[in-house]
Amino acid sequence: MTTLVPSSLDTVPVPLADGPAQLVARRVPGRSLEAPFYTSPEFFDLDVAAVFARSWIFVATEAEVREPGDFVTIELGNRSVILVRGDDGRVRALHNVCRHRGSRVLTEPKGSVGNIVCGYHQWTYGTDGSLRHAGDQPAGFDPTCFGLKPVHVRSVSGLLFICLADEPPSDFDDVAGRLEPYLRPHQLRRTKVAAQEDLVERGNWKLVMENNRECYHCENGHPELTCTFFPTYGYTFEQIPDRLLPAHARYLRAESALERACRERDMPYAAIEELSGRPTGFRVQREALDGAGESYTRDGVAASRKLLADFDTPRLGRLSLHLQPNSWFHFLADHAVTFTVLPVAPDQTLVRTTWLVHEDAEQGVDYDLDTLTEVWHQTNRQDGTFVARAQAGVGDPAYEPGPYATNEYQVDAFCTWYIERLKEHLQV
Repeated sequence: MTTLVPSSLDTVPVPLADGPAQLVARRVPGRSLEAPFYTSPEFFDLDVAAVFARSWIFVATEAEVREPGDFVTIELGNRSVILVRGDDGRVRALHNVCRHRGSRVLTEPKGSVGNIVCGYHQWTYGTDGSLRHAGDQPAGFDPTCFGLKPVHVRSVSGLLFICLADEPPSDFDDVAGRLEPYLRPHQLRRTKVAAQEDLVERGNWKLVMENNRECYHCENGHPELTCTFFPTYGYTFEQIPDRLLPAHARYLRAESALERACRERDMPYAAIEELSGRPTGFRVQREALDGAGESYTRDGVAASRKLLADFDTPRLGRLSLHLQPNSWFHFLADHAVTFTVLPVAPDQTLVRTTWLVHEDAEQGVDYDLDTLTEVWHQTNRQDGTFVARAQAGVGDPAYEPGPYATNEYQVDAFCTWYIERLKEHLQV
């Protein structure tokens, strides 16, 4: 399902008085970016080339391509990629460009195929990308030279990443190696898709990511989400008012119990935060939830009675993972939620949310779909409204970069990482 979040005000692209290199060079740390970063078609094209075409991008889960022939197509600017599970069980990524005359080969967002057949002239490819049929070719035609072009693809405990660059960032092995101990207990390869929702937000992709990287707006903006957040979330100890000290004590008890449960099950929980200063920025941490402490629901009670993997308790908090530039994740004992952000236009961004449950869980028996999806369905819609307002604001001539609050440090880190990528690309 694709939903377009309406904007109350259409923004007009701001022409570049200065070139991208000048704007990148004068970025002020601790402040939001200048308007053209969010509104200019020139920066949109630069972002696709410098960030999305050169970084490891989260695009799907193995649960979305469970069987041989299952595929999804990914659109990145003017690029299109096929993600398909081959007859040998291996997941491959292929450029969605026919080697005959360049037609898009697969035009559906997802499905299942025996062979990959171009609808224009019926050139036919195997699920490994090899050319199997090309009618009426001259003598000496070598089909081995005309397979679909491959794209780098990696699975990290069932999360699928692609990189369009000829030489992907070399630090991904290190990142994957450090993340897998956190992800492995959830056994994502033994899950299935319970629901998937596409939302086109009326804002630049960076505004979408910045909005996700802070919870400054959560208390008043996300009533469903904050049901399972401790009231002191985002406070330093010195900032906690006296009225919230009992809630803080409850948080400390919950964190202690979670850490004990993790040690007993050999599950890492400590935060690792390296959001900038490297090609693949990331943050991972397991934290306790308030309420029943089991899941992202209004009362914190597990949404699925069939737990993931072989978990013996639903009370394992939330494992949260952020990856630059386009994804965030929440892994719970009963289900997992993945989010991928893909740029559509300077002022439009696709946000895809996928809910995963145990492969044997039955809808209506083990879980109620509305209960499973309510918190993030509502939160996504609310965030879409905030992003649309932000896009309208940055397109206003009165806009100028403002200062980040202390608890928005991850927004600043995201922008720092982004500027690092542009400097590397532009060599400034």
